[in-house]
This record gives sequence, structure tokens and C-alpha cells, in this order.
Amino acid sequence: MKHITTTLLAIAIVGVIGTDGFYLFVKNHLTGTASVRTSMTADSLPSGVVKHSNNYKNGTFTGASMTTPRGIVQTQAVIKNGKISKINVLNFPNSSGITKRINARTLLIYIAEVLKAQSAKIKLVPGTSEAYTGFTGSLQDALNHAES
Repeated sequence: MKHITTTLLAIAIVGVIGTDGFYLFVKNHLTGTASVRTSMTADSLPSGVVKHSNNYKNGTFTGASMTTPRGIVQTQAVIKNGKISKINVLNFPNSSGITKRINARTLLIYIAEVLKAQSAKIKLVPGTSEAYTGFTGSLQDALNHAES
């Protein structure tokens, strides 16, 4: 009986520590995005990133709104000197706090990948297929308008 009580107590303590650790992670890493940054420029990429040249018209091009199960995604591409220089996310799913934070972080990854690839053909971040489909669909529409 004493061993069972000790084991149950140990399991409870591990559970509490795990829950507390998860809460601290969520609080520090996810809720730390109070101001949601959803644009990035090619100039903000790390040095050494290969930037491909495409034949886009200069200007600002807005993609179609793409409906996903969680909400609408709409992007805008800014083209300078024939290259994608900035991506703005005009609309993204934010029906709940956690959805808003996850999408904001994921979209920054997607923006950085687009600026590197100079294309909407980027890799999927696992677990974010809805955001990926909406983001790349809207962006590809914007880039289609920018093609010369």
C-alpha cells in the first residue's frame, strides 16, 4: 500500500510539473506575440540567403481571399526591381487567441520562406496545412497578377 501511495504521489507531482512547464512555455512563447507582426521585407532576411530573380512587374499586388476551415487568409506582395520585396498578410484566421498566435508565428515562417524562394512554392510547416493552403493560394494569386 505504501508503494502504491508513493507511486501515485510521484505521478501527481510529475503531472503538476509538466502542466506548469507547459503553461510557462505557452505564456512565454505564444502569448509573447502581443503585437502580431504579419509582414516582412527581403532586407530583413539573414545575410547569405540566396534570392532568386523572377520577372515580376513592380507594384503592390493583392491576392484573392482564401477561405479555410478556420477563417480567411489574404496576402499582398510588394514587388521592387522585379523581385518580391515584402509580403503583407491582410487577413488571417484569428477567431481565438491560440489560433491567432499560432497563425501569426507560422505566417512569419511562410513569409521568410517566400522571400528566400521568391516564389509561393514553399514547404509546409507541419500541423498548419490550413494556413499553408490559404497563404500560398492567396499569394500565388497576387504573384499571378504581378507576372509580366
